[in-house]
Amino acid sequence: MNLSVPFLDLQSSYIELKSEIDKAVERVLSSGWYVLGTEVEQFECEWATYCDASYAVGVGNGLDALILGLRALNIGQGDEVIVPSNTYIATWLAVTATGATPVPVEPNPSTYNINTDEISIAITSKTKAILPVHLYGQPADLDPILELARNNNLAVIEDAAQSHGARYKEKRIGGHGDIVCWSFYPGKNLGAFGDAGAITTNNQKLANKIRTLRNYGSNKKYFNDDLGVNSRLDPLQAAILRVKLNVLDEWNQRRRIYASRYLSDLHDLDITLPYTPDFTESVWHLFVIKHPCRDLIQQKLNASGIGTLIHYPVPPHAQECYKKNHSFPEQCIATNLSNEVLSLPIGPHMSDQEFSAVTSSMFEALQEL
Repeated sequence: MNLSVPFLDLQSSYIELKSEIDKAVERVLSSGWYVLGTEVEQFECEWATYCDASYAVGVGNGLDALILGLRALNIGQGDEVIVPSNTYIATWLAVTATGATPVPVEPNPSTYNINTDEISIAITSKTKAILPVHLYGQPADLDPILELARNNNLAVIEDAAQSHGARYKEKRIGGHGDIVCWSFYPGKNLGAFGDAGAITTNNQKLANKIRTLRNYGSNKKYFNDDLGVNSRLDPLQAAILRVKLNVLDEWNQRRRIYASRYLSDLHDLDITLPYTPDFTESVWHLFVIKHPCRDLIQQKLNASGIGTLIHYPVPPHAQECYKKNHSFPEQCIATNLSNEVLSLPIGPHMSDQEFSAVTSSMFEALQEL
């Protein structure tokens, strides 16, 4: 009988930290303070320090982080924001939510992150920002992006939803661009037990602006300076994140160990394995392989009890909400990737037995093609 392997085991993250998490939750419930307050402030301070950033602002979720970040940069109607064509749709939705237009740039064929060589071609007089995504846990190549932004008077807002703890040229992601946006969705490397998000920045003015926008546009109760929203990090989630932040580096290291073993053990198979440039330190949010017969491989793995996912089966430009209003070519690198990539199980609570089950099932699946 084959060993069933989940794509990601979320329950074990609670089991490993149960005592500390229960105490943190009880601390919040006993405090009588259930919106913002000390718990959120302490997490913001700890997260900013971890990210080598000056400020952190907790918000409701990752999409809100992107929207509020763009709004803090005064991006809106008539503006253009350069985005990757290969990303989760939230990156595009945030731009659209401000009234601006997402302008897609194709990925680097090796890293699947935005191709920095193509960004300059997409810059127009309407461009106000570049929005790179650190996809699958691997940082995008930031130096060329930051240089382009400086030379063209553009902002850089990073989507770091998948890269908690990752490093670019030995510096943690979190303070390179003007604004860095985070999701703490449960499946992330640093995941809450519900929706949660944050923004990090080294700009005090931007941090203050986001704090105002997340709280109805108010710094003082009943006095509203901006047209804000209600997007405040929940103190319960902040308390849980504070506990999990203490083990984030350890859990990322567990991911790296299994990623290294995948790269070694699957090296001789006829699949495209992930490529990581020397200047990045990935946290392996996802381990993504590529093969033209992806669907058949996934079927065979699923039949063996191996959980897999496709990130992402439909690129943003091909989604119903965008394809009627976008001229991006249907045949492109992002579309090809959507037809060929497959994410294998990886996580901090994966066991050696589960890993062996995945690799042996991969060998069997490739032999049967």
